[in-house]
Amino acid sequence: MNVKAKGYILGTIAAATYGMNPLFALPLYKAGMNPDSVLFFRYLFAIPLLGIMLKARRRNFQINKKEILPLAVLGLLVALSSLALFQSYNYMDAGIASTLLFVYPIMVALIMALVFKEKLTLQTGLCILLALGGIGLLYKNSDGTTLSLTGTILVFVSSLSYAIYLVGVNQSSLKNIATLKITFYVLLFGLTLFITRLYLNKNLYLPSEWYLWGNLLALAVFPTAISFVCTTGAIQYIGSTPTAILGALEPVTAIFFGITVFGETLTFRESIGLTLIIIAVTFVIAGSNITVHLIRFRKMFPKLPIKSKK
Repeated sequence: MNVKAKGYILGTIAAATYGMNPLFALPLYKAGMNPDSVLFFRYLFAIPLLGIMLKARRRNFQINKKEILPLAVLGLLVALSSLALFQSYNYMDAGIASTLLFVYPIMVALIMALVFKEKLTLQTGLCILLALGGIGLLYKNSDGTTLSLTGTILVFVSSLSYAIYLVGVNQSSLKNIATLKITFYVLLFGLTLFITRLYLNKNLYLPSEWYLWGNLLALAVFPTAISFVCTTGAIQYIGSTPTAILGALEPVTAIFFGITVFGETLTFRESIGLTLIIIAVTFVIAGSNITVHLIRFRKMFPKLPIKSKK
């Protein structure tokens, strides 16, 4: 198997595993767990996995005092993004929520244009209009019914929080720190949000059946550890931009599991809307210089040289 084939396979696995969030989360909701409890255990289980990865790469856990505040802020942003997305599953189909979340690259482009005065290209502008058209098709069906306003707001809060994180981690003093270490501390600080909410609300729910612990562990392993590791391998083999474009498979995976496992339905109108959003975001990623922001969170290890076999 040649280098490019390996890269595309790894990129596909990375996107597919990240799209498994609903597959493991929704059965936990059905069993009576709430988003705070699910995410608490997801973060709690993922942190040791990332710690093992750090040690495997022979890296230390040391950070400077001046790095604590930025890491804490970024951790809360990521935790808020996770919380809002997982709460949205209670108001709309997971496949649609995952696709709406996928507009975060467009939000990154807008933030860079509005805040950092980065030039907004004609292509990006047209893609934004295309994505808005797709969202419009999703939001209101031909029969007059609409998506849950609460669910839609929650998804956009999730997407915006994630976009701000992606911009912030590249504009802050943390941009020269290995991403694996950043991610470890981001999840560690993000965990404090769920600990605080669970303490105040006193509503920590444990799985009602022993096998549901497997769902919690799977959330930490597949959408977190495996997705990040495969993304790193894909970047090494085929580069950042193709890997980011393969991220379009994330909402496709969520839609697939939503239909086949949870019995969600998808109308023709919704299919067109989902397609427009995925096309728009793919062209934004492929045709602009924001890829570095999209990849920063996922590039778990420094890029290593790859020697092709002769």
